[in-house]
Formats: sequence, C-alpha cells, structure tokens
Amino acid sequence: MLILQQFLNAIMLGSVYVTVAVAFTLTIGILSFLNFTIPTLFMLAGMMGWAFAYWGLPFGLSGPMPWPLALSLSILMAIAVSLVVERFTFRYLAMKYGDSTEHAIPLVSSLGFLLIIENLVRIGYGTEAQRFPGPDGSMTVTVFGLFLRVPQLVSLFVTVLIVVGLTMLMKRSRIGRGLRAIAENPDAANILGVDTSKVVPVVFMLTGLLCGLAGALFAVNYGEVSPMMGEDIGTKAIAGMVIGGLGSIWGAVIGGLIIGILEMMTVHFIGADTVQIVVWGVLLVALIAYPNGLLGHNSIGKGKF
Repeated sequence: MLILQQFLNAIMLGSVYVTVAVAFTLTIGILSFLNFTIPTLFMLAGMMGWAFAYWGLPFGLSGPMPWPLALSLSILMAIAVSLVVERFTFRYLAMKYGDSTEHAIPLVSSLGFLLIIENLVRIGYGTEAQRFPGPDGSMTVTVFGLFLRVPQLVSLFVTVLIVVGLTMLMKRSRIGRGLRAIAENPDAANILGVDTSKVVPVVFMLTGLLCGLAGALFAVNYGEVSPMMGEDIGTKAIAGMVIGGLGSIWGAVIGGLIIGILEMMTVHFIGADTVQIVVWGVLLVALIAYPNGLLGHNSIGKGKF
C-alpha cells in the first residue's frame, strides 16, 4: 500500500513536470528555440502569488489578497513577462535578421532574462523558502486506503485539460495551423500568408500561461515557494522533454510522468540525495537507446503536432 501511495504521489508530482515540459516543447518544437526563461516564469508565478497573498500589490495599491486572487494575478504576470521576453529576444532578432532561429542571441538573451528576474526576486524577497498560505491539510480524501489531496487532484485534472486543449488547438484551429506552418518552415509560412508577428507571440503567451499555472499549482500543492524553485523543476522538465522526444507534446507528457515516478521511487528506495544521479543517468541511457526520444522525430519542428 505504501508503494502504491508513493506511485500516486509520483503521478501528482509528474503532472507539474508535464506542464513545464510542454512549455519547453512548444518553443523548441515550433520556434527551434530553447527558452531559458521558462523555469523563471514558473518561479515568478509561485513567488509573486505568495507576495500578493501576504503583502498585496506594491506601493500600497492593495492589502493582502485571498490566495486564489493572488495566484490569478501571478499567472497574468507570468504571461506579461513572457511577452516581454518575446519582444526583446525573438521579435528583435526577426526584425533585424529575418530569422531568429538561425542565431544564438535569443537563447543567450533568454538566459539573461532568467538571471535578471531571479536576482530581482532574491533582492526583493530574500533567498529563503516561504510558506504559501494555500488550502489547509483538511482538503484530503481517502480512497481504498490511499490519501488524495484535493489540490493535487485538481492539478492532475488541469494538466490533462491543458494537454488535450493544446492538442486540439494545434490540430483544429487557424492559429494551430499557423503555428504548425511556422514549425515546418518559417519562410514558407510567410509566403503562404501566415503573419508571424501575430502568431509567434501566441507561443510565448501559452508558455507564460503554462508556467504560471504550473507555479501556482506547485505552490498550492506543496505549500512552499522560493526564488530557487524553478531551477530544479526546470532541469527535470527538460529531462522529461528529452526522454519523451523533442517537439512532441505527448512525448513531454510521458517524459514528465516518467521523471516524477523516477524521483519518488528513488526517494523511497534509495534516498533524496541520489535523485539527480538517477534522473540524469536514466536520461543518458534513454538517449543511447532512443536518440530522438520515445515519441520524437529526426528534425525539430516537423510533423509532431
């Protein structure tokens, strides 16, 4: 029964990795761009949700907020920051050179945003972990002897909705067709009438939304946030994306769940100190056996959505 409980916990943790891994997948699958600000957006949503819940808006514009409102505002903030990143990394290069994907500057610029935002949060709120004032432990149900927290069930449900919704968006909507055209060939997409200046920001909006939701769900489920929370989640989400297959949304789902299960089982059987060794060891073995990932393809951006 204990193993089953740990497995259930692993699925819940994996749902957080899935959401962040899907955010990575969108940018690298469509834009061939590894967006290093994704872990920071995740952290920003959690930390600002805590700040709004405890202190309210800056400059005395409001007092402490109920945690659902605080997290809602923090998610909107993550989306806004993601659009700022798009403006000063991807769009600037596209305007100057015509194709941002052929230059390393967007990648380096996103790394600069990561460092700036993370250090601003550390200066403003310190480096210590903070307790998030979310729902208390009474929101727990017992099913066949297994303990299930309602926020974790909500997180899992939201993750499933996100993945299904994104799949339908990519396959059945006009925006999705435009995104898939850009993934196949940006120049050909422009010739066919796809307005990349309007479509590409959608990728960054979705990225901000996914990271914001993941950060908010993590804060509610685990009751703790810190300026360093994005680093661990981000690296494991990247590992999940690579195991699942670069550019594949469902690959990111499988990979994220695998990482969550690996982490929980490692903690249970071996110890928390060895989690990174096991996760990255499995990643290396997986890459040797499946160089393109479980559901990946030979070329980033082609035929995966």
